Amino acid sequence: MKTHTQLLIFACVTAFCTGMTPVFAQQGSGDMDNFIKELMGKMTIDEKIGQLNLVTAGEAVTGSVVSTDVEAKIKEGKIGGIFSMTTPQRVRAAQELAVNHSRLKIPIIFGMDVIHGYKTIFPIPLGLAASWDMGLIQETARIAAAEASADGLNWTFSPMVDISRDPRWGRISEGSGEDTYLGSRIAEAMVRGYQGDDLAAAHTLMACVKHFALYGAAEAGRDYNTTDMSLHRMYNEYLPPYKAAIDAGAGSVMTSFNDINGVPATANKWLMTDVLRKQWGFDGFVVTDYTAVNELIDHGLGDLQDVSALSLKAGVEMDMVGEGFLTTLKKSLEEGKVSEADIDRACRLVLEAKYKLGLFEDPFRYCDEERAKQVILNPAHLAKAREAAGKSFVLLKNDQQLLPLKKQGTVALIGPLANTGTNMPGTWSVSADLANTPSLLEGMQAVLGNQVKIIHHLGSNLLDDTAYQERATMFGRTIPRDERPEADILAEALETAKQADVIVATLGESSEMSGESSSRTDIGIPAVQQRLLAALLKTGKPVVLVLFAGRPLTLTWENEHVPAILNVWFGGTETGKAVADVLFGDVNPSGKLPATFPQHVGQVPLYYSHKNTGRPLAEGQWFQKFRSNYLDVSNEPLYPFGYGLSYTTFTYGEVTLNATELQRGGKLQVSVGVTNTGNYAGEEVVQLYIRDLVGSVTRPVKELKGFRKLRLEPGQSQQIVFDLTEEDLKFYNTELEHVAEPGEFAVFVGTNSRDVQEKHFSLR
Repeated sequence: MKTHTQLLIFACVTAFCTGMTPVFAQQGSGDMDNFIKELMGKMTIDEKIGQLNLVTAGEAVTGSVVSTDVEAKIKEGKIGGIFSMTTPQRVRAAQELAVNHSRLKIPIIFGMDVIHGYKTIFPIPLGLAASWDMGLIQETARIAAAEASADGLNWTFSPMVDISRDPRWGRISEGSGEDTYLGSRIAEAMVRGYQGDDLAAAHTLMACVKHFALYGAAEAGRDYNTTDMSLHRMYNEYLPPYKAAIDAGAGSVMTSFNDINGVPATANKWLMTDVLRKQWGFDGFVVTDYTAVNELIDHGLGDLQDVSALSLKAGVEMDMVGEGFLTTLKKSLEEGKVSEADIDRACRLVLEAKYKLGLFEDPFRYCDEERAKQVILNPAHLAKAREAAGKSFVLLKNDQQLLPLKKQGTVALIGPLANTGTNMPGTWSVSADLANTPSLLEGMQAVLGNQVKIIHHLGSNLLDDTAYQERATMFGRTIPRDERPEADILAEALETAKQADVIVATLGESSEMSGESSSRTDIGIPAVQQRLLAALLKTGKPVVLVLFAGRPLTLTWENEHVPAILNVWFGGTETGKAVADVLFGDVNPSGKLPATFPQHVGQVPLYYSHKNTGRPLAEGQWFQKFRSNYLDVSNEPLYPFGYGLSYTTFTYGEVTLNATELQRGGKLQVSVGVTNTGNYAGEEVVQLYIRDLVGSVTRPVKELKGFRKLRLEPGQSQQIVFDLTEEDLKFYNTELEHVAEPGEFAVFVGTNSRDVQEKHFSLR
């Protein structure tokens, strides 16, 4: 590796030979504004537009288009950034083209979809959210940044902070669930984990908050679809996580595919300029999602030149893959459709990002082959991945304390998800080493050794339909398919089950049954797997359902018939070992649901923080004529938001308030004692909700406003105190003013959004 001094000497020699001073040797001459002003003074319009062009190297599949002539465009100064190019060697080669062979030698920014880990893969974001552990979540982002930056990257397209209340939408797996408050805290933790305290440090990444905005509210749960909602709902329920990420210092923002108030986000000046920059003070740059500029044509906004000009003037700085900016902006400038000031604004913000990343000082600071060898997939990172997976799992049911299992006897591991390592990382793990990811079977064998005999059978195909299974196992996430008659496969599985003391059924979704472009209308366990589960239950053996899922599923039948259900989402690289840890009691599950599980898909959207109607169903009632309810299903969820069991039991004392009035500028203390009354050490998430009982606008029946995760030994107690202030009571009124109105409030504390104690106070 060259030292920093050697790089400067090399660059200066190269510059002498080419007659151009290297920009990264000039950084000490002044602050960022002066440096970039001087640099832009040397740039042609073509070179400025080139900085707005983001291309893909095509190493990881994240879209349907692959860029062409990348090397030639780098030399011509027509590329500002590259994504999906990794390893120090490849990145260095591309960067050398930019700083040694382009006229102004401006370095390139390198990005990738580092969503829930880089090579060490952590649970899918929805699973991480189930941990309710902000320190852990921040640490997973820090490790992802350390690994990715060691492999040449300096920018990640994460965190995805879209609120979603529709589990039909496949990308719910990539976010933090349904709740505004929880989603905001996770957004902050992710940004801090990626960016650290020094964005120019070689072990950090620039975060990119996505998808701005409202993408999770796509109609019918169908990806890329229209979104339509009131400004009141937008400001109160959907925008706060984006703002939290911006307030935490996120360096970039990605546009969403949907429209907002009739204007697609990528061309929406109100959203990108008025809200993001003027109201929130964002000073980073905005990048489109994959070919989002080009897709404005199908939205009906004009041809490529029209939509490119609209996007630039709306406040977008970088065009991902579509090259509409590259090929049309100069013509639009000549025709007066955009101004040079529009192009300069965008170019400056991209250059500022590169400056903040330290790329002008040292374009190769992220190209350290030795650090890559030491950091990527190191034992400490794998240990943290195993811990994170265990903390993400949610125990949904555990009749008669069937779990944890004893480390003895024979376990039949049956189901299509039992022996597929490629599915364990989950969706949006584009950099995972699928060839070396242990399956659940392999992970359990590694943990249990000779203590437990594990016998295995496929049990059933993932899906009845071969074509559907192919769609659900794309990108190398294959699951073996047995084309024999189902009865023959099932008979063999039952013979395997007869030899066991307990059956662990590994069922649910494959990793690509959720994620981008993976919407589902039926969100239950596939029928062929359900038939296998019913047959296993008829054996009379104890059955544990280990559920793989990237979204809330409808599990009404399973909840009624299966004695123990452990939802493991997709736990990442160390899924197999982590599942063994929890099943056999080395780890006590502590996950809590970040999204409501409905009884039936017909209840969707179903979420705890709904508003009341003028004809609410009376408490405790299942059906009343002329009230807001269904004929065939109760209004209740199967599992409420915040729900999750433990191998131990937690008893709550009485909730107390230190006052019945909250004074403006003061605080109200809400206290509760929690005791571990079971036989295992465990973690509990104590949750606090409020309700504004009378307001100038209708208010939700509950809103999460605080939580604490605590660990208690058997018999141990702890007093939890929440401080409520006027800020916690604020909302956006009809004038979009952020206010706390005087009046009466309810406060709820409990183990989930349903099972709570209620107290009352007033704001004066």
